[in-house]
Amino acid sequence: MNILQDMTKSELMEFITANYGVKPFVAGQIFGWLNKSADFDGMTNVPKTLRDALRKDCVAVAAKIVKTLSSEQDGTQKFLFELCDGNLVEGVLMRYKYGNTLCVSSQVGCRMGCKFCASTLDGLVRNLSAGEILSQVLSVNALGQGKERYVTNVVLMGSGEPLDNFDNVVKFLRLLSDPDGLNVSLRNVSLSTCGIVPNIVRLADMNLPVNLTLSLHNPFNDQRKQIMPVGNAYSVEQAVDACRYFFEKTGRRIIVEYTLIDGQNDSYAHALKLASLLRGLSVHVNVISLNPVKETGLRGTSETNLKRFLQYLDKLGLSATRRRTMGQDIEGACGQLRRRYMNDNGN
Repeated sequence: MNILQDMTKSELMEFITANYGVKPFVAGQIFGWLNKSADFDGMTNVPKTLRDALRKDCVAVAAKIVKTLSSEQDGTQKFLFELCDGNLVEGVLMRYKYGNTLCVSSQVGCRMGCKFCASTLDGLVRNLSAGEILSQVLSVNALGQGKERYVTNVVLMGSGEPLDNFDNVVKFLRLLSDPDGLNVSLRNVSLSTCGIVPNIVRLADMNLPVNLTLSLHNPFNDQRKQIMPVGNAYSVEQAVDACRYFFEKTGRRIIVEYTLIDGQNDSYAHALKLASLLRGLSVHVNVISLNPVKETGLRGTSETNLKRFLQYLDKLGLSATRRRTMGQDIEGACGQLRRRYMNDNGN
């Protein structure tokens, strides 16, 4: 099946005109509906005969919202999306003063094996296509009741490792920022990686000015390997050097995500090593207490330890702030809603 949301406007026009014998302006109408997350029945100005023909060969909306949870604490919404093959992925909409940020998934499951993440518990099922990633944004954006840009910022930090699905993620970025589509500036997009070094370099060479976020979580190689198996392939030094290269190529400051796990990475020695590792890099550190995932048995650090760790970083000259923990009452961590939904439905 062809996923229409995989296509740019020009690709869609070529596909529609070549295969269905209609004029290019009709393809333009369809493209407009796709960006409103409309299925074939909703494309009211498109001939029914064409819609019926497309329905046999194509998928219009690649990711449909099948469940929504809303936080009573902070207004965060968590979405469960169903893909055309029945697989499930998640997204989280977080509301800030500057706009709405949607966290999207790039894979069904994940093979990175990070010990604190629910999305990796069942391994990698498959990669998402560019259109399946985009469709998550379009589906939530359509909830904006006529607002052209209800989703103002996008974060690739949901289920999956974006740089493990490199080609589809890059095409997604191009589709998202396409002036004919949503036209979201890549400066409003953050891409989070556990540190796949060669693909950080590839992304830098493409000069796509996204905000690169490195999920570091421990500055000591031997300790990081225990919670993040990617450390067996690439050292923290290699990951940070790749980030330096990304900054040199794009001019975009690096964000380091540092999740505090009780008794594992929250000491002064960790802060000192982190400051040494990041010295000379244009970087900001986001510190957050672990959003608990019951299957892992890991616990977030205490409030006292979190504040103390931030004080350490400040005294060591690192730019660092506490990232808000959002959606805890709706199991905001990656993979939790999908896992619970599948368990409830006997999968």
